[in-house]
Amino acid sequence: MKDIAIKGATTPPTFEQAKNRRQKARSAGMDPDYWYAVEYDLALKPGQVIEVIFWHTSIALYRGQDGQLRALDNRCAHRHLKLSLGQVDGNYLVCNYHGWAYNEAGELTRIPHELFNKPMPVCKLQIYPVQVRYGLIWIFPGNPTLAEKRQIPDIPELEGDNRWACVPLDFTWNAHHSMIIDNVSDFTHAHLHRQYRPFTDAKLTRCEQIGDRVYVDYNTKVGTGKVFGLFVDRKRVNTNAMKLCYEYPYQWSSTDNQIKHWCFLLPINSRKTRVFFLFYFDAIIVPFTSLRIPQWLMTYVLKIANPLLIKPLLSQDGVAVEAEQIGYETHLDAPIIEISPAVHLFQQLTIQKWEEHLAKSEKKALCQVEAKFSDC
Repeated sequence: MKDIAIKGATTPPTFEQAKNRRQKARSAGMDPDYWYAVEYDLALKPGQVIEVIFWHTSIALYRGQDGQLRALDNRCAHRHLKLSLGQVDGNYLVCNYHGWAYNEAGELTRIPHELFNKPMPVCKLQIYPVQVRYGLIWIFPGNPTLAEKRQIPDIPELEGDNRWACVPLDFTWNAHHSMIIDNVSDFTHAHLHRQYRPFTDAKLTRCEQIGDRVYVDYNTKVGTGKVFGLFVDRKRVNTNAMKLCYEYPYQWSSTDNQIKHWCFLLPINSRKTRVFFLFYFDAIIVPFTSLRIPQWLMTYVLKIANPLLIKPLLSQDGVAVEAEQIGYETHLDAPIIEISPAVHLFQQLTIQKWEEHLAKSEKKALCQVEAKFSDC
């Protein structure tokens, strides 16, 4: 969706300028010391390079001719053009302006023009760890020494010989990531989806934060829409309750361990977020029968259901959060009226994690200054 000019809106406060919890939540970034899904694995072929943005930081993601993925700071050290505007040469990334080439370690390795009797400059760009899992490319935009300690969420149903079918969906919405977490985790907005009825009559039965997770449970009728409801195996699956968790910085839900999803957010900036949804089921039957649809066939079912049912449903959420972003920027100082205790905890965790990140960054910067002076 395109960025929208907001008539009458004022500039939102930064995190440091925020006066209340809502403003803090809507200006917080996401801790870079986690793995973030950034693109589909099949979307990047050997010899291609694209730009990925994580919270205002531009990253050049490319696949060498050997098929391996690499990610570098998206700038040439020469004139700072984006390397994503350049070309992949073998396993090197080449700037489109003067042809300066960088290897997978971010090191400048080749300058094709005259050096004017000077040695080739020693330049090294920041590199980012990259992985592929569940058909998605993941980047670790934070401290690379922490990449092995932090894990991409384990989804056992999507791995191994008996894995469940899953066809991911993604959207790019002009809204802050905290608004999207509020939306996908808080079930008071059933009215928005009255046409599709993915959940109805939700009653909150659990709401608590444990460490870096907010758990919410609902008694709710799941999948009662006219179309999707025909495919749900209600004799075998309890569709009257759902468990949900904001497992920072990710989100997931489970209905009787048979209807599940994960939501992976890529915060681009303070008003744009890319969202990847992974839905997977083991509770689908042939309508008007008790015959379960086998997992090998579910892939084809999902390829049909995604554009016809799931994508239109989620597009309603996109319209809502983009409208909320506009409303927030237009009414920055309006009083907070939020009655859901779950939303309070979602926002509280987002703020907490960003404050922890800022404190780590400040401590690191202070240590660097102290080290510099100690060397003098």
